[in-house]
Amino acid sequence: MSGLRAGQVAEAAGVNRQTLRYYERVGLLSEPDRTLGGHRMYPAETVTVIRVIKAAQRLGFTLDEVAELLDLGTHRHGTPGLQARATAKLTEVEARIADLEVIRDTLKAAVAAGCDDLIACSHIPSCPLPFAGLAEGKAADAGSCC
Repeated sequence: MSGLRAGQVAEAAGVNRQTLRYYERVGLLSEPDRTLGGHRMYPAETVTVIRVIKAAQRLGFTLDEVAELLDLGTHRHGTPGLQARATAKLTEVEARIADLEVIRDTLKAAVAAGCDDLIACSHIPSCPLPFAGLAEGKAADAGSCC
């Protein structure tokens, strides 16, 4: 029987053996063949599949989304393809970046204002930490705080 043992696959793909087993349980990897001694023997392309999974995760795709994308590669179910999914993920990432920019600007204003006490600062109208406005995505103007 040819193939790679779990340790070889894990090392080549940069993951641990538990990750392989988890990916099998959730359906990202097919159950591998086993030797007479019970050792898992994975096809060599398993390393590529795992690298693709990890790369997709770094791009912000969840494991459920990765599973759907892998399924798209083997079966077309009339669902949106990679281009549509990547476009949707890009929109999500751009929205998160916009949120993070608001957070950054607000924290910069708090640092510049010298806020040291959240409770005291929250009662001062000029406090740059918009306790209500932050949830709405509005940055406050820097002012004197605490």
